[in-house]
Amino acid sequence: MEVCYILGVRKTKIFLKLITFFTLISIVGSISSCKNKQKKKVILADESVYSAENFTHLTVDSLEIADFFKTFEASDSIKNEVLEFYKRRNFQFAWINKDGLTHAAPDFYVQLQNFSDDFQDNSLKNHTLDSLLAEAESDSKSFLKQKDPMHNLELLLTSTFFKFADKAYTGTTKDPIDLEWFIPRKKKNYQILLDSLVSAKQTNRVQEPVNQYYIALKEKLRQYREIQKKGGFPKIITTQKPLNTGDRDSLVQSLNDYLVLTGDLKQRDTSSVFSDSLSVAIKRFQQRMGLKETGKINAATLSELNIPIEARIKQMMINMERLRWAPVELENNYLMVNIPEFKLHIFENKKLSWDMSVVVGKAATKTSIFRGDLSMVVLNPYWNVPTSIIQNEIMPKLQNGISYLSKNDMEVLSGNKVIDPSTVDWTKYANSIPPYNFRQRPGNKNSLGKIKFLFPNSYSIYLHDTPSKGLFNESARAFSHGCIRLSEPRKLALYLLRNNPNWSSEKVDEILEKDEENFIKLKPALPVYIVYFTTWVSSNGQLNFRKDIYGLDKKLSEEVFSEITAKKTL
Repeated sequence: MEVCYILGVRKTKIFLKLITFFTLISIVGSISSCKNKQKKKVILADESVYSAENFTHLTVDSLEIADFFKTFEASDSIKNEVLEFYKRRNFQFAWINKDGLTHAAPDFYVQLQNFSDDFQDNSLKNHTLDSLLAEAESDSKSFLKQKDPMHNLELLLTSTFFKFADKAYTGTTKDPIDLEWFIPRKKKNYQILLDSLVSAKQTNRVQEPVNQYYIALKEKLRQYREIQKKGGFPKIITTQKPLNTGDRDSLVQSLNDYLVLTGDLKQRDTSSVFSDSLSVAIKRFQQRMGLKETGKINAATLSELNIPIEARIKQMMINMERLRWAPVELENNYLMVNIPEFKLHIFENKKLSWDMSVVVGKAATKTSIFRGDLSMVVLNPYWNVPTSIIQNEIMPKLQNGISYLSKNDMEVLSGNKVIDPSTVDWTKYANSIPPYNFRQRPGNKNSLGKIKFLFPNSYSIYLHDTPSKGLFNESARAFSHGCIRLSEPRKLALYLLRNNPNWSSEKVDEILEKDEENFIKLKPALPVYIVYFTTWVSSNGQLNFRKDIYGLDKKLSEEVFSEITAKKTL
């Protein structure tokens, strides 16, 4: 660089007399080459982030970074992140400038404290970081004169940030597939996040790489932590009789206290009378728990009321772990089935448009958690019977004769050809799977009802109608073999076809009157998310809880809380 400067700037008379015109041309070319090489050394992630005002004369080199990690415990991935971060900014400091700490340092430190308080997790606590920050804040001029502490604090902040980001936004290191979550996880870029943090103006809030559901649930977690600090929820003593409006009971005062804490009751009533406002508050509570909204205290409601706040907090933390795995940004339009909620939600332009009740798989035949693309509406579908149902349900019945098939409108196929079931000796397959396929004809007896919705996946799961409408009256609806039964399939079909001029509601109804299978392709396909959240914040800001019907919370709890315990600071 100095050679380029001498050749390009100090063109003295003596120098000009010693070279020819052609040599000058060569030198000019060399100058240009040197300047280009100089530019290539400056690798900036985003010049709009690293503007001139963000640069500092304070630097750290790769040897110092290597020495730092001899005493600071970190994974290889964290070490690589730190080195990459400083390479990208030409090894300039990020957290400290000529005036002392930038606003990014205390801002990040607050994030660390909040994380520790929210999740009761001290694994990121570092006493050296605490003391160096305190020293830098109390006397910045003196601190800037101390090279070793200053460099140590800079590298501590950066290394801790990447540890924090990995823990707070990536979550458990265990493969989510082992935890029965098959929605792909996208790798998050924490380099860009740190760029934003250290270069943002103090008034600008850096957006966390998490989705809106995570942010909303974290706010509720903080509220529950405050309730916990003040003693938690009052114990609701069971009453010997059902309470109705107008009744007096000592239980009423505890109910008032509880429901004020949860926000279901806006103002506490000091009397012991079971009032209309208390009944309305209980309905709100029951709705948030997925119970029948009776406004009365029954066994199911009492059970939910007496779940300790510690268990509720734990449940929120488990579901926040799942939300770390979910995409940060979802599509504008999509469907979402929440299995423990027994609901399908329809989102349009990123807002909830409407929802409907669904039936999901039993615990023995769980509905899988994954993402698909709904691409086909089928009117009057055949039901191709899965092998498991053939083996476990149909074959035992066929040992007593083939009448079961005709009663249920079923056909037997050899390859693609329908055969006469009476020509087969079914007793030969009493303990094995027969070399035949079974399907149920379209019609009112069909297990899929009159409509099904296909989104190709390796789990053989789809949405469909059902002739068993009575199941939707139940509050807990885990009854299927894994597929998802819809309470309003026609409404969904018309919604999906609303922009297709060839399929009016009259045309759909005309086809449904018949028993002929009809396929309608959707363009574009619509994303479908099958998820498992036992607690979440709804679009109206209400905190919901549901039962862990598949035991997946319990399984994830062992992973999350054993990790927190193992990483407590000594």
